[in-house]
Amino acid sequence: MMRLSMQTKMTGLIFFIVAFSLFLASIVVINNFVQSKENDLEQRALITSRTVAEMPEIREKIEKDSKNINQIVEPIRIIHGAYYVVVMNMNHERLSHPLQSMVGKTSKGDDEGQAFAEHTYTDKAKGEGGMVIRSFVPVVNDQHEQVGVVVSGYLLPKFTEVILSLKKEIFLISGLALFFGGWGAWALASRIKKEMFELEPHEIARLFVERTETFNAMHEGVIAIDKEENITIFNHKAKIMMDVPDEVIGKKIYDVIPDTRLPEILQLNQPVYNRELQVRNLNILSNRVPIKVNNHTVGAVAVFQDRTEVKKLAEELTGVKSFVSALRVQNHEYMNKLHTIAGLIQLGNKDKALQYVFQVSEQQEELTQFLHKHIKDESISGLLLSKVSRAKELGIELAIDRHSELHSFPPYLDHHDFVIIIGNLIENAFDSYQHMERRERKIYISMEQNDGILSILVEDNGCGMNEDQVARIFDEGFSTKAKENRGIGLHLVKQIVEKGNGQIEVESELDVGTTFIITFFL
Repeated sequence: MMRLSMQTKMTGLIFFIVAFSLFLASIVVINNFVQSKENDLEQRALITSRTVAEMPEIREKIEKDSKNINQIVEPIRIIHGAYYVVVMNMNHERLSHPLQSMVGKTSKGDDEGQAFAEHTYTDKAKGEGGMVIRSFVPVVNDQHEQVGVVVSGYLLPKFTEVILSLKKEIFLISGLALFFGGWGAWALASRIKKEMFELEPHEIARLFVERTETFNAMHEGVIAIDKEENITIFNHKAKIMMDVPDEVIGKKIYDVIPDTRLPEILQLNQPVYNRELQVRNLNILSNRVPIKVNNHTVGAVAVFQDRTEVKKLAEELTGVKSFVSALRVQNHEYMNKLHTIAGLIQLGNKDKALQYVFQVSEQQEELTQFLHKHIKDESISGLLLSKVSRAKELGIELAIDRHSELHSFPPYLDHHDFVIIIGNLIENAFDSYQHMERRERKIYISMEQNDGILSILVEDNGCGMNEDQVARIFDEGFSTKAKENRGIGLHLVKQIVEKGNGQIEVESELDVGTTFIITFFL
């Protein structure tokens, strides 16, 4: 069986709704017409009864001679179009009636009592010809004494008569309503289908399922919100990373993840890429982008991943590079030392050669013991050892303050972050000597930690920077070295310091040197 199109279904549905609404409206119209007819007949019945009751001849004949009353009443009934007009005396005896056989007989109606107590009223009763609107009017003589009652009755039109009397109006209204309703249904269905890219409901349902499963299959977490900050997408990976077990679609993002920074994209109206964020004590790498439709921002989406896995990969890569670099530096340094010892021995200065060996061993042992005792993290100790060796190779004196202490890391940070901070600051200090001639090249490093503060100081006497350079030094991509792929290190340092709620200060002067001071409040 061929599947009906969405447009056909919607047109049929809307057409049915229009027809049903027209049916209900017709019932209301007919009911209002019948009610209006009843009110009109009540007034006509009262007028007819009062006309007869106020005739002097009727009063006189009721009291003296009741004969021939019917001859007076019948013409009036016919003129007024009444179903019947009945005149009764105080004994409930009918003195007039359209049926001659009923004249002279006693009326036994249950609803006539009030009329014989000088009350005027109308009611509705079922007669042989159908429903009748009746009016009761007392007949009062000149002495203000009631002498009888006049009852006038008017037949209500039957339902078929009502329909026939309104057939033109009903046909006209029904025709116009069905025509414009059908046309409107077709136009609305066409517009809705166009808005839905000419897709059928089953195609839309399939796309929705495919979209949902695609997001759930992604290895990255995906969260999207609309312009009202309601969640529209929250894939399976995001639920696992954020530990959100329940369905959250439609909820406010702040009610689910209070510390997310996705809503700020709605205000910025521009993307933010590769930004590290602290969300629910997770260190994530996030890309946040506004969602635009017809150049209007209608929401925002965040794609993020747990930085723990990335950091593991970075640690492996950095560890291998550091290991290779350290081996190369140490090999070069020890080759120089061996050449020095061999030269002294060839010159016959055995005592000086032995003294040189003791001196080198003592210096290396002293530095190693100091780092082992005061720097509790082996990654930081190894980094400093390799940088000291690298500095010697470059002809730079790298001094580490022997009062330095490092026992623990600030909240949200670990040894990976400190390797990036210290390594980049020292490398920048090395670079400051590339394009200048200075006999004494010195880099000074100090780390101090107590119960409330952890501070890091890296100072050099290199080329220094001017005020404009200092102002832009942490901008991504900015570098004082005219080389590609630079301007990343200090930007990363700035991000890590902000993540740890720390502060960074820079003091620099051209041809004098630069000092970096980083402070974390524990």
